[in-house]
Amino acid sequence: MDRALILASISFLLAVVWGPLLIRILRHYRIGKRIRINGPSGHRTKLGTPTMGGLMIVVPVVLITLALNIYNLLGRTVIGLSILVPLGVMLVYAVIGATDDIAGVRGMRRGEGYSAWRKLLWEVPLTLSIAVGMLVMRLQFAGQVGVPGVRLAVDLGWAWVPIAAFIILGSANAVNLTDGLDGLAGIIVASAFVAYGVIALLQEQVYLVHFCFTMVGACFAFLWYNAHPAQMFMGDTGSLALGATLGAVALMTGQWLLLPVVALIPVAETLAVILQVLYFKYTRRRFGQGRRLFKMSPLHHHFELLGWSETQVVQRFWLVGLLAAMAGVALALW
Repeated sequence: MDRALILASISFLLAVVWGPLLIRILRHYRIGKRIRINGPSGHRTKLGTPTMGGLMIVVPVVLITLALNIYNLLGRTVIGLSILVPLGVMLVYAVIGATDDIAGVRGMRRGEGYSAWRKLLWEVPLTLSIAVGMLVMRLQFAGQVGVPGVRLAVDLGWAWVPIAAFIILGSANAVNLTDGLDGLAGIIVASAFVAYGVIALLQEQVYLVHFCFTMVGACFAFLWYNAHPAQMFMGDTGSLALGATLGAVALMTGQWLLLPVVALIPVAETLAVILQVLYFKYTRRRFGQGRRLFKMSPLHHHFELLGWSETQVVQRFWLVGLLAAMAGVALALW
């Protein structure tokens, strides 16, 4: 654990140091945020703020993890194969997110990048391939699920593959929906990685503990520049990569049933969007005019329109997310 905490500090320092350079690069190439026309009016002041800040997290995490595991990777050991899973997931989704960010900057769909369906055409086959690879490599807990209160993991066999793909895909898009306010997604995801880092520690998966806390340090560094008023946004490059990696880590611990608890805020944000769409379609079909269940979705915008300030929403959501992460660890101990 002491090494994991040191790695978090190193990751933080590396990411913070190159943050100003990344901001200058993004500004130079005019990779700035476009604001949704139908979003809260107060967000229009953020127009042009550099996006793709997720690179600030991805780059140092990849470099540190590769440096730590070069021997295991060259020797093709079990640990080397295992650490490739979260790294591979993070890189795949970072590329997808970066492609979408660039498309958004170029003006596609009013700054929103590619459509959800178009991104799914890339995400689904890639994620299924990752899930199959995890099972074929026979990584620890691959194909299994840990149930709170049950001492032995339950083996699901090949039925685990579509479930694993759904978890990675769902987690990626849930964090993507959460990323809408200064500091929100970063602090929520960092808290979740701390929780799964502790769970991995209890399982003696040392390499996974190190990876989780390296992620935490990088997320904290990003928050240094993303705190209100944000100097940069993580964009889909960061939110998709962080969410997918969190899902992969949850699968590698076998405690993926706890992910909706540990990541309560992203789950709530996703459910709010789903319910908003379903309710609008139902009322339009029933009454001839669509009605809204929330003032706006995702959920953080609903509370903004209720009168909460942006910082109030972020801090209160983080408090709930932190308690949820603690509850997840408690359930893992049960």
